[in-house]
Amino acid sequence: MTSGTAALQERRYRILVTGYAISSYGTFLNVVALSLYVYAVTDRALAVGVFMAVRLAAGFVAGLAAAAVLARWSPKGVMFWANVAQAAALLLLVLAPDGFRTGTLFAVSAVVGASGTLFMVTLRSSIPDMVGEGRHTWANSLMVSGRSMAMVAGFASSGVVVSLLGYTAAFLVDMATFLVCALTVLLLPMPMSPARGNEEKDSQGKDVEGGQGNREEEGADRQGRRRDGRRRVPAALVALGAVPVLGLMVALRGIDALGSSSHNAALPVYSTELDADNPAVFVSVFWCVWALGNVLVQQVLQRYTKRTGRSVGALGFGLGTIAMSGTFILAFAGLPWAATVLVALLAGAADGLTEVSYTSHLQTLPSPLRTHAFGLSATVENLGFGVGMIVVAAALDVFTPLSVVGVAHGAAIVLAMVYVARVLRGRGAQEAGEAQETHEAQEAQEAVPASEAREGKQGKQVEQGEQGEQGEQGKGESGAGPARGGHRDGAEVSGG
Repeated sequence: MTSGTAALQERRYRILVTGYAISSYGTFLNVVALSLYVYAVTDRALAVGVFMAVRLAAGFVAGLAAAAVLARWSPKGVMFWANVAQAAALLLLVLAPDGFRTGTLFAVSAVVGASGTLFMVTLRSSIPDMVGEGRHTWANSLMVSGRSMAMVAGFASSGVVVSLLGYTAAFLVDMATFLVCALTVLLLPMPMSPARGNEEKDSQGKDVEGGQGNREEEGADRQGRRRDGRRRVPAALVALGAVPVLGLMVALRGIDALGSSSHNAALPVYSTELDADNPAVFVSVFWCVWALGNVLVQQVLQRYTKRTGRSVGALGFGLGTIAMSGTFILAFAGLPWAATVLVALLAGAADGLTEVSYTSHLQTLPSPLRTHAFGLSATVENLGFGVGMIVVAAALDVFTPLSVVGVAHGAAIVLAMVYVARVLRGRGAQEAGEAQETHEAQEAQEAVPASEAREGKQGKQVEQGEQGEQGEQGKGESGAGPARGGHRDGAEVSGG
C-alpha cells in the first residue's frame, strides 16, 4: 500500500469517526430524552423499564442476525441504512398523533436498539478493511475516544436541551446527528451494495466461468449447513474456537456488561445519598473525569502502538478488566473527593484499555468469522447489561450501592483472573514450543558442519588411498620395495 493510499484511508476513517461521534452524542442524548419522554407520556416508571427492555432485546436479536445481514448486504449499506432507520424512527415519533405516541415510542425503542447494534457490529468488524494492516489499535482508539467525549456531551447537555428546547427539539437534534453520520458513511470507498460479479449467469442459468460450486459452498458456510442439508456447527461457535480463549473472552465481556449495569444503576442512588439537594453533581463529575481518563489512555495506546508496532492484545483486556472493575468498586467506597476523582480517572483509562484491546483482538479473525464473533459479542453484552439492570434494580432496594457494585464487578474480577491465567499459560506453552523449535534448529545447524567435515576427511582419505594404490602399483611393476600404504592395499591391487 502506498503512503498516499494509506493517508486517504486514514482521512476518510477520521471523517467516519467524526460522524460516529456526532451520532453517539445523539444516542446518549436519546437515552435521557426518550426515557424522560416515556415517563411523561405514560406517567409510569414501569413503562420506562419496559422501554429499556425492548431496546436491549432488539439489540440482542440484532446481534444474532448481524452475520446473516452482512452476508447479504455490504458493510457500507448496513451502516448507512442503520443511521437512516434511526433518523426515520425519530421523525415518526415527532409526527405521531397523541393517541399513537405510546405505541410509537416502543417501536422507536426497537428500531434504535436493533439499528445501533447492527451499526456497531458492522463498524468494528469492518475496521481492518478500512484502515489496513497494523492500524487496528489506532483506529479503535480513535473510535473509543470519539464515543467517550460524545457520551459526556450527550449526558451533560440532555437536561439543558430538554428543559430549554423541549422534547420535539431534542428528537430533531437526535435525528440530525444520525443523518450526519449517514453522510460520512457515504464517503467511504466501499461499495454500497454487495458485489454481483460472482452472481452473473448465462442464458441457461449457469454461472459464468463455472463459479456455481464455489458460491454454493460459500452459501453453505454462511448458513451454517452442510450440502446434504444437515445442520453444521454454528458459525458463531466456529468463531469462538478459532482463537485461543476467545470463548472465555466473550463470556468475560458479558460479565463486564453486567458489572457496567450495576454502576450505571447505582450511581444516581449513591449520588443522592451524598447530596440529596444536588444529586446530579457527583454523577456529572464522575462521568466527565471518567471520559478524560478514557481519552488520555487512547493517546497513550496510539503512541505505544506507533513506537513499538504492537497492540496490547488479549492480556491487556484481562488486566484492564481487573483494574476497571476494581476502580468502579472503589468509586462507591465513600473515599474523599480527591481520591474519588483519581479513581474515576483510572476507571475511564482501564475501560478504554479493555475496549481497544478486546476489539483489536477480535479483529484478528478472518472476515467471515470476525462478523460472527462481533455479532455474538453484541448479543452477550446486551444480555449481560439487560439482565444486570433487572437484577441490580431489585438489589438496590435491599442492599447498599457498594455491596451491589462489589458483587457484580467482583464476579468480573474473578473471571478476569481465570482468563489472565489461561492467557499466560497459553503464552508459556507457546514460548516453550518456540524454544524447543529453536533448539532443534540449532542442533540441526550444528550437525551440518560436523557432517561436512567428516565427509571432507573421508574424501581426503580416499584420495590419499587412491594415490597410494597408484604408487604401489608402479613400485610393484618395477620390483622396487614393499607397498607403502600397507599390505592390504597391495593385495587389493594385485588381486585386481
